[in-house]
Amino acid sequence: MPADGGVPNARAGDGVPAASGVPGRPLTVLIAPDSFKGSLTSVQVARALATGWARARPDDRLVLAPLADGGEGTLVAIQAAGGWTWQEATAHDPLGRPLIAQWLRSADGTRAVVELAAASGLSRLAPAERNPAAASTYGTGEVLRAVLDAGVRRIDLGVGGSATTDGGLGILAALGLGMTIEPEVVVHLDELDPRLADVALRIACDVTNPLLGPRGAAAVYGPQKGASPADVRQLDAALARWADALESATGRRERDTPGAGAAGGTTFGLACLRDRFAGFEIVPGVELVMEAADFAAKVAGADLVLTGEGRIDGQTAYGKTALGVARRAAAAGVGCIAVGGGVEPDGIAALAAVGAIAVPVTERPQSVEEAMAAGAAPLERCGERLARLIGLRGPRDPPAGDPSVHRVRTVAAGDPTRGDLASRDARGDR
Repeated sequence: MPADGGVPNARAGDGVPAASGVPGRPLTVLIAPDSFKGSLTSVQVARALATGWARARPDDRLVLAPLADGGEGTLVAIQAAGGWTWQEATAHDPLGRPLIAQWLRSADGTRAVVELAAASGLSRLAPAERNPAAASTYGTGEVLRAVLDAGVRRIDLGVGGSATTDGGLGILAALGLGMTIEPEVVVHLDELDPRLADVALRIACDVTNPLLGPRGAAAVYGPQKGASPADVRQLDAALARWADALESATGRRERDTPGAGAAGGTTFGLACLRDRFAGFEIVPGVELVMEAADFAAKVAGADLVLTGEGRIDGQTAYGKTALGVARRAAAAGVGCIAVGGGVEPDGIAALAAVGAIAVPVTERPQSVEEAMAAGAAPLERCGERLARLIGLRGPRDPPAGDPSVHRVRTVAAGDPTRGDLASRDARGDR
């Protein structure tokens, strides 16, 4: 099984079993999943799917391009693409405890990728410690300060997976912002780090929520960070007071900017300072990682794309990795299959709208905890099943070797006269 994509241990004869006798010409299969949060990184998911696929179709060329959406796992996915080195920064976790947080520096030393979750992520806290009213992004600001100290001025910041709802106050405080709260909340910008004027900052964000209200940071994401209904109301009110003060100080209104509510309002806080940066942009997280992984070139050379994430559900339609991959595959005329630890009708519909098929990994009814504890084995078996499905030929099909049997390129999504994963003859539409 030829394989590439910067991911080790994914080659024929290197822990990947092979089998023979599968009909059809060899395919180039691009495997580009997100992580299965709390269970497997995107690198591990890609390797597992490749391992299973190779059991059924050992002659196919498998190209591994693990992805992320700007949240936890972004650094691992980008580093796997090659051309990046790990760096470390002394920082603090969401509750102020010291830690070492990693970030990435490009081989030429000019670019950095920082993951908010590395210092300020929900994974840094035990479930009983979750407290969005107390959790701070200050540690991420310390990492950004370390990046500046290293001389890097082009920074990509992934903001998913946060434990915080502080509106970015912690980050800005670490970068020199001051604030007085009596007799009223007033923000002071005169001590901001002057090096920000040379920084081109891109925020990798996979949501479009505003800062406040029923779709805001507190209401939508506060409960998963430990907020009760009463906490959500208090957090939303606190964010409103912070927004009033910061917008007054900066002269910018950013509370309704799409994505302002990401990472507990972190995007809002940084967006209010956009005039202080040399460049500022909010981009879909998956697009940023795809760029680093040279995804466009890889999908152009593929016959089929496999993607996936822990859950394919209603949130998939709002820019999650699986949808981003499916859109790129459709634009390139390549069929796409998305696997999910859990698959729900809304997620199926979102992917079907761009010509992709959603397939569950689970093999029996089980709890989320059981599925997460199962490790990579179910993904390996899922990869093998999909490969055998692609290799199916019926008794009336054209002979082996006919390229129409395994045509996987999509010409027009939803066109019943053209095949997405097989030719009309292979489907029996004669």
